[in-house]
Amino acid sequence: MQKYSPELLDSAAVVVIGRNEGQRLRNCLESLLKHTNKIVYVDSGSTDDSVKMANHLGVDVVNLDMAAGFTAARARNTGFARVKQKFPELPYVQFVDGDCLVDPNWLETAINFLDQNKDVAVVCGRLKEIYPNNSVYNLLCDIEWDTPIGETRACGGNALMRVDAFSAIDGFREGLIAGEEPELCVRLRQKGWRIWRLDAPMALHDAGMHHFRQWWKRAMRGGYAFAEGAYLHGSAPEYHWVVESNRVWRWGLFLPLLALVCFIIKPLLGILVISVYPLQIIRLTCRSKLSFKDAFLQAFFLTIGKFAEVIGQIKFLWHHYTNKQSRLIEYK
Repeated sequence: MQKYSPELLDSAAVVVIGRNEGQRLRNCLESLLKHTNKIVYVDSGSTDDSVKMANHLGVDVVNLDMAAGFTAARARNTGFARVKQKFPELPYVQFVDGDCLVDPNWLETAINFLDQNKDVAVVCGRLKEIYPNNSVYNLLCDIEWDTPIGETRACGGNALMRVDAFSAIDGFREGLIAGEEPELCVRLRQKGWRIWRLDAPMALHDAGMHHFRQWWKRAMRGGYAFAEGAYLHGSAPEYHWVVESNRVWRWGLFLPLLALVCFIIKPLLGILVISVYPLQIIRLTCRSKLSFKDAFLQAFFLTIGKFAEVIGQIKFLWHHYTNKQSRLIEYK
């Protein structure tokens, strides 16, 4: 374990958000309290003992006003406002999801990197699933977290950010029910900032997904995020999530409709169209660098996930054109 510099760690505060995370939240807070006491926990209407437990640990707790509706983006902005109030001179803020166990060396590694790279606004690191073998859905998350290192276009919910850069763009867009981190990174990059992912352990995540229904709802939320992101920043030069959204419509709706029409005209033709799906699974499996088992699982769920994602896309369009408020799609 690295020896920490108190002066270095004093330059950052931590915002943790959570809702009914229970023991996961305790583990998260305890992993941080070993190295800093500048922690703000924002609770979003938990019905378990999360607030009581956080108070017992001596963490500053903010209860999010649920009357305005809950989003992770609003929770993070609320935590950031408290950080600015308590520690107005700090240059950095670390955002952490309450279901994550922060690596003991991460804060110092991330702060050092931002100190040495003045044009980088956000730095994140390696995120791993803590129990990848507990379910196929946890395993899929672990595979998903394995993203390329170096300069990147977006971060996730766990990242260290420059306070000045975050403030200049007014933080997260609070109305987003998902995909708020990549959307924030779009606006940062438009201001000339860079986003970076280090090849360094950052946190262990506990997805806690054990049922198909949880995975399905998470995929729906992803589709919703793709649609909203493309609506906000889909034009040039960003084309934010346009490719992903087009892929969802193609595989999740247009091909099934084409297959249905073909079945009506000529059943054999419909079978040929449907065969595109297993062929796609085979194609994705063969091009993957993962083990055959993991590659097949990822390919299978990526393919069938398009049906859930297109429902999410339709939900966004319905909410947008009927002016209905978006509601969080929760999978836990």
